[in-house]
Amino acid sequence: MLGEMVFRSQDVAAADRFDYWVERVGRTHAPMEVRSDYADDFHASQRVLDLGAVTVWPATYHPMALRRTQKLIRQSDPETYHLAFAIRGTGAGVWRHREAEYKPSDLFLTSSSLPYELHSSGDPATVGVEIPAALLPLLNGRAGLRVVGQPMPARDGVGALLVQFLTQLTADTASFQPSDGPRLGTVLTDLVTALISHMLEAGGCLPPETHRRTLILRIQAFIGEHLHDPHLTPAAIAAAHHISVSYLHRLFQDEDATVAAWIRRLRLEAAHRDLADPALHAAPIHAIASRWGFPRAADFSRAYRAAYGTTPKDHRHQALHHRE
Repeated sequence: MLGEMVFRSQDVAAADRFDYWVERVGRTHAPMEVRSDYADDFHASQRVLDLGAVTVWPATYHPMALRRTQKLIRQSDPETYHLAFAIRGTGAGVWRHREAEYKPSDLFLTSSSLPYELHSSGDPATVGVEIPAALLPLLNGRAGLRVVGQPMPARDGVGALLVQFLTQLTADTASFQPSDGPRLGTVLTDLVTALISHMLEAGGCLPPETHRRTLILRIQAFIGEHLHDPHLTPAAIAAAHHISVSYLHRLFQDEDATVAAWIRRLRLEAAHRDLADPALHAAPIHAIASRWGFPRAADFSRAYRAAYGTTPKDHRHQALHHRE
């Protein structure tokens, strides 16, 4: 699984919980002044996922107020941007140039180099992302002021794709290896860059490589959402993204698999999960194979053995026996 640090307030004496949480916030993002009406018995939890230069930290906590001052900035500035995805609770932020309110499903950006104050209420739960400022050059100069604190679109387009990525990433880290962390960090940075570019209406300023990576990620997400479709072909994928089939194949030249191989890999992974699912123990293997795009049992068995070094039947038996 990915490198992960877990903090739970219940593991700390009640009298020490709030101070320890303040320390966690300082280490995860930047030193802050923190206040809370629940400081006498503060409840919070935090997971910090290591994605190389980028960190992701889902957290729940009692309502609180955070203040980043000029004095704290002079004392310590990691020069990072913090992207917050609000899952539950509401909040408000105050910068010199903006005041804004936030609600569940909103995205917003703060900077460790700018003074601000944030207030949360309700039952807050967020996913935070820490990205070094050097990785977001689009925010240099006045562009940063246009984006910092501004609620970002999260229900469609790149914003929805970013939210989907964060949701899936934080829901299940066991399916990743530690070596996947830096690659996932690059994908996440590219998605954030693309969303910022959309907000700045400066898509033409994006580096070509970021354009390419973002398009590939969209295509891979599209493939994942349409694995059941028997008509999922390179031609259909290209048409859905308004590109030619030849350009689609060129996009995947630098990936670790062709378009067809990517589809086959995801379908095998889906069948692999279903075969180990106790709720599907009565489903025939050929039905699971057909559901995931392998209508011929012999083709499925051959592809499965090549991918996993065992037969579908043996994998199912071992997986279900292990759960007993």
